[in-house]
Amino acid sequence: MFKLTVVNRKYAQGILTTLRNKYTTQIDFRKGLVRLGRILGLEIVEDYEVDEYEVETPLNVKVKGVKIKDLDNTIIITVLRAAWPLTEGLIKIFYNAKQGVVAARRVEEKGMHDWEFDIDISYVKIPRVSEDNIVILSDVMVATGSTLVKVLRELVKYGKAKRYYIASVITTPLAIEKLKKTSEELGIDLRMYVVSIDPEINDRGYIVPGLGDAGDRSFGS
Repeated sequence: MFKLTVVNRKYAQGILTTLRNKYTTQIDFRKGLVRLGRILGLEIVEDYEVDEYEVETPLNVKVKGVKIKDLDNTIIITVLRAAWPLTEGLIKIFYNAKQGVVAARRVEEKGMHDWEFDIDISYVKIPRVSEDNIVILSDVMVATGSTLVKVLRELVKYGKAKRYYIASVITTPLAIEKLKKTSEELGIDLRMYVVSIDPEINDRGYIVPGLGDAGDRSFGS
């Protein structure tokens, strides 16, 4: 199963515009990613189930409310390095989440062939995953989809979760189709939340109009 949600809120689109601006400073770029991480987290948590239960207020009045299920079973996996600020925002919503990291890079020196890159995964450190867990993958941009497809194939080796979410700022139609196909092949429930679907990828594999190299713009080249 694959589901795509575009977060088209004015506040999110305003932040995205700031991120796209080449004159935005390194600090403001990172802050923008943190804010979008929080927004994406709020949107994702709307997809969680709830249990109803009753509480008593200080006025000794009983009232029905809800408790969000699976918050304590959430695992956030950060795709290094660009996604650290995005994860910082997600953690403000999923404050009890366990965390893991995957160091994955496109082998750009080999070039792109048929809209695919070779992906080198040099480090994986994630908590134990079971069918009780919900996994959120944090990655700023999903261009060709090569990296996240490789990451997903790696993650399922550690156990399959109840659901997988992708929290990202920008993706492309090409990546969406690859992720949809991968979710079917792996037999996983995959739900993607993005702020924009950009139309093109250039011959270097960069999203157009995009926002440049998110890692360099966040932390320096």
